[in-house]
Amino acid sequence: MADLNVLASKLSEAFPECLVSSTEALGELTIVVRARDMSDVMLKLRDADGLRFEQLIDLCGMDYSAFGGDDVWEGKRFAVVYHLMSVANNYRLRVRVFAEEDDFPVVASVNDIWPAANWFEREAFDLYGIIFTGHPDLRRILTDYGFIGSPFRKDFPLSGHVEMRYDAEQRRVVYQPVTVDPREVTPRIVREENFGCN
Repeated sequence: MADLNVLASKLSEAFPECLVSSTEALGELTIVVRARDMSDVMLKLRDADGLRFEQLIDLCGMDYSAFGGDDVWEGKRFAVVYHLMSVANNYRLRVRVFAEEDDFPVVASVNDIWPAANWFEREAFDLYGIIFTGHPDLRRILTDYGFIGSPFRKDFPLSGHVEMRYDAEQRRVVYQPVTVDPREVTPRIVREENFGCN
């Protein structure tokens, strides 16, 4: 098993001014990098001797609104998390990059560094609305082309915005506003004595 203290030391040496934070939890190291420094850091993570993170294992979007339960999250809302692996040095590393703006989250694409990022970035774009600048083909990948919104954002309504049905008169599939009424589902065994009686 790789020594995380050695890896943390190498990262501090390689990026003295680019690391926002570095934490170890559950046997893995996570670093946070500013969005403006991200491309240089990622390129060096792949190419520098002693690091050699030649493999991107996964990349996912994150929505930190309402993060932390009772404690209010005061940081940026959207982040992209990269899971990297160095086969040569037997290291795993998690890199978190927060988008600068919450209203229009933008992060540079790493598709030119790790081509495996192509579909992962499209997923993060589709589900969280995170824009990856420099991506060669940033289109929706999991939802329909006419889909409105980003379904993994925490403020996305549980029933969605539109529903789809087949219209026999038009002889095609049509979209219409959602007609499902939201309801609270509570198992009987945990209901309070006068639940639902106002």
